[in-house]
Amino acid sequence: MAGPLSHIRVLDLSRVLAGPWTGQTLGDLGAEVIKVERPKTGDDSRGFGPPWLKDVDGRDTVESAYFTCANRAKKSITLDLSKPGGQRIARELAAKCDVLLENYKFGDLARYGLGYAELAKINPRLIYCSVTGFGQTGPWRERPGYDFMVQGMGGLMSLTGERDELPGGGPQKAGIPISDIITGMYASIAVCAALEHRSRSGKGQHLDLALLDSTVAILANQGANYLATGKVPQRLGNAHPNIVPYQPFKTADGDVIVACGNDGQFRKFCEATGCSQLAEDPRYATNRERVSNRESLIAQLAPVLAGRPTRHWVDALEAAGVPNGPINTLDRVFEEPQAVARGLRIELPHPTAGKVPLVRSPMRFSETPLEHRIPPPTLGQHTDEILRGVLDLAEAQIAQLRAEGVI
Repeated sequence: MAGPLSHIRVLDLSRVLAGPWTGQTLGDLGAEVIKVERPKTGDDSRGFGPPWLKDVDGRDTVESAYFTCANRAKKSITLDLSKPGGQRIARELAAKCDVLLENYKFGDLARYGLGYAELAKINPRLIYCSVTGFGQTGPWRERPGYDFMVQGMGGLMSLTGERDELPGGGPQKAGIPISDIITGMYASIAVCAALEHRSRSGKGQHLDLALLDSTVAILANQGANYLATGKVPQRLGNAHPNIVPYQPFKTADGDVIVACGNDGQFRKFCEATGCSQLAEDPRYATNRERVSNRESLIAQLAPVLAGRPTRHWVDALEAAGVPNGPINTLDRVFEEPQAVARGLRIELPHPTAGKVPLVRSPMRFSETPLEHRIPPPTLGQHTDEILRGVLDLAEAQIAQLRAEGVI
C-alpha cells in the first residue's frame, strides 16, 4: 500500500469508535491493520443501525453505516479471546505486529495473557496503545467511559449550548462523538511518535490514552480562560467568548456565520453591511471594546443581516474580504464546489453493498500520497487470509480452530 506507514502492521483489538478511529487513521496512512472481532457478532458498532448499507438492489444489508465510518483500510479476523486458542493466536499475531490497539477495561486483557507486560516479553518492539475512559491510573481507572458522559464530565457540555435564560438554553453535547474522535486522533499521534522513538531506540512502549484527558485537552482557549482567571466560563450559544462579532446571524432565508478575527475585518464588515458608523463608535472600534459591549452591538447588527438572504451576504462579505459562510446541511456540504474539488466524498467497492460511500482522509502528502483501497470489511472476511499469510497456518489447522469455535 501507499502511504508513509506502509511498512507498519497494526493489531487492532478495539471496538466502537475511539480505538477504531485510531486504527483507521493508521490504515489511511498505509499501515496494514488487522481488526480482531468476536465470532458471530463482531464489533459492537456493527449493530448500531439503522441506517444500513444498501445492496445493488436497494435492500438493506447487515452492514451498519456507523461501522463504516471508522473501519476502512482494515482486514477483519474473528477470534474468541475468551478461549485459550484465541489468546494463543492473538499472542502470535502480536509477535508479528508493530502496534497493538485496545480499548478494553483496565486489566481485562491481562487476564487473558494479553496485557502489555506479557506481550512486551514476546515482542519488546511492540507499541501497545490502550484507549480507555479514564486511563490506566487514578481512582476512576476501572470505570467504563463513554463519549456522552465524558463530554459532560470533561466540561465540554458546560460550554456548549445556549445560555440558560434563552429559549432552548442548557448544556448540549456536540453533534458528533467528539470525545471519542479526538481521543482517537491523539492516540494516532502518540503511536506515530512512539514509532519514531522506536526507530532510534529499538524499544516499544505502552501508550495510555483516556477520553477524559483528551476532552479536557481540547478545552483550548476556554480552559486557558478559566485557568488564567479562576472564573468559570458560561455558555454563549454560537457566540465566541473572546472575539466579537464571531457568530451566526439570521438572514431573510437562513443563517450566515460572520467571523471577524481582527479590527480590520470588522471595519470591512461594517462597510459591506452599510454600518460604517459602528466601526467609528469607540464602544466597538476594538475587539476588546466589542467583547465588553457585545449585546448592544449585536442588537444593532442583527436586523441589518435579517433583511437580505444568505447568498447576498455570502457574496457581499466575500467580496469585502470578511470571513463568512453559510450553515450547511450535510447534503450541501458534499455539493460545495470546494468539497467536490477536494474529493471529500469517495466510494470503494464492497462485498455485499456493491460500493460504500465514505469521507476521504483529510491528510495530503506530496511524497507518500494516501490511497484508499480497502473498504470496511465484512465480519471475518480476512480470517483465513491472515492466518495463512501472517502466521503460516495450514488449512487443517485453520479448520481445527474453526471447529473449536476459536475463529
